[in-house]
Amino acid sequence: MSFIKEEQKSPAKRFLFVLGLGMFILYFALGLTIIFWKDFPIQLSIGYRIAFGVLLIAYSFIRFVRLLRN
Repeated sequence: MSFIKEEQKSPAKRFLFVLGLGMFILYFALGLTIIFWKDFPIQLSIGYRIAFGVLLIAYSFIRFVRLLRN
């Protein structure tokens, strides 16, 4: 029988993982905020707001996938 031994992450890798997870949540929340905030302080049409919000959400998922690969 062979057991796969997983190495424990170093504190630096753990910190970078938590930081990356925080940035994923930040970009995702920012995208949702831009889409659903009625009185958005920057004058953008609804189409541009939705496009920018979707772009931020897509970018957050790209960051999340890259984070999981590492």
